Amino acid sequence: MGAQLRVYKQKISSAQTTKKITKAMELIAASRIQKAMGRVRASSPFTRAVTRAVSAVATYSDVDHPLTREPEVVRRSAVVIFSSDRGLAGAFNSQVLRAGLEQAELLRREGREPVFYVVGRKAVGYFQFRRVATAAEWIGDTDTPHFSTAEGIADTLLEAFNLGGQDGGVDEIHLVYNRFVSMMTQTPETVRLLPLEVVDAGEGTAAETPVYPLYEFEPDPETVLDALLPVYIQSRVFNALLQSSAAKHAATQKAMKSASDNADKLITDYTRLRNNARQAEITQQIAEIVGGADALASGK
Repeated sequence: MGAQLRVYKQKISSAQTTKKITKAMELIAASRIQKAMGRVRASSPFTRAVTRAVSAVATYSDVDHPLTREPEVVRRSAVVIFSSDRGLAGAFNSQVLRAGLEQAELLRREGREPVFYVVGRKAVGYFQFRRVATAAEWIGDTDTPHFSTAEGIADTLLEAFNLGGQDGGVDEIHLVYNRFVSMMTQTPETVRLLPLEVVDAGEGTAAETPVYPLYEFEPDPETVLDALLPVYIQSRVFNALLQSSAAKHAATQKAMKSASDNADKLITDYTRLRNNARQAEITQQIAEIVGGADALASGK
């Protein structure tokens, strides 16, 4: 009985230590979520403005530009997967990796070769373990992304897009990342970044068609698109990095809260078992004393 009591005490102590760690990580994640969401809110207006400007130039001009030109044959498609550098975030990384692989399988069924670009150590480790080739990798800047990382990713993607699938580049670009919906919900989202879909200004009703501001293109629409293209890609990639960061912190907080609750349950269960074992030991000792007393009494 004594050995069993020691085992239960060790398990209770271990669960209490684990709870302290998970509770601290939960509080850290909660504090980081607010900062991450603030950065998302700060970057979203600029991203929307750039997207609207690019869409307006592409919609209300007749210029044939690689930004909006649909290739006759799509040979290779870039799939950019945004994961995290750290774990302990529940299904955060597994669901975005699953979404990225599903997108790649969909492209294969359409006769397009997927080319993987991965962000975060978890995605890099996943592809290395399965020996799946990647075109480029970025690690070390997923918790608090910097714009320089988005610039590096955008430059690599733009270089591959300008090269074209026939010459070893890509013909289209898809972003796969976790979007922050709420503190409890983070959903994987797949967005085609390039080529940009152009909406015919004459189609649809007034309620369905977005109203773009009136722009004057100086010196000409093609030059404007050349200038907006890198800015557009950088802003969309940076927004995806920020969304993924906020979603990761929310997933970490949710996972750590669940771990703390499970530790509380373990402590309660092991405490009950320890009390039962101690009561059984006391009962056994009393029974032995009573039995010894009876044996002495009967021997007189």
